[in-house]
Amino acid sequence: MQKLTRIIDKSLSWFLVVLMIVMVATVSWQVATRYILNNPSSYTEELASYLLIWISLLGAAYALRLRAHLGIDILVRRFKGKQQRSIEVFAYGTIIVFSLVALIFGGGWLVYVTLDLNQLSAAFQVPIGYVYTVIPLSGLITIYYAAVAIHDLRQAKDVAQKDDEENYTRAIA
Repeated sequence: MQKLTRIIDKSLSWFLVVLMIVMVATVSWQVATRYILNNPSSYTEELASYLLIWISLLGAAYALRLRAHLGIDILVRRFKGKQQRSIEVFAYGTIIVFSLVALIFGGGWLVYVTLDLNQLSAAFQVPIGYVYTVIPLSGLITIYYAAVAIHDLRQAKDVAQKDDEENYTRAIA
């Protein structure tokens, strides 16, 4: 599982870097064509919007992996020991349920409906459902990362219990 997680981490981080580079180039081109050439590009604004959607959703999943979500940290820091681990497991469990319902089922439904209605993007004339595929994709990645976090918490709990038992055995010996 650790090897798969490392592969996903590396791939996702590089993909996000590439998306950011493309977004910076796109927005820079938009500014240049609008203010220097006085002939704004019709594609760059739409592309920048789609890139922002992808970066935001995939970045949120990656931030979960890095434990960079502020809300989880604030709640968890208020507790210590077993309570802290329990709250953290509960938080990740809630994230899994939300991701399953909102991102995978809701996002999957949105992708299905927009593809079924053959809704096309304004500038590129591609099915908008392809843009929305990032919603269930980010849901899957988020669920995976939350499950990994729960697994890591369980492993840490097992190690802590083993250390406590060893310390107790040494103390009474």
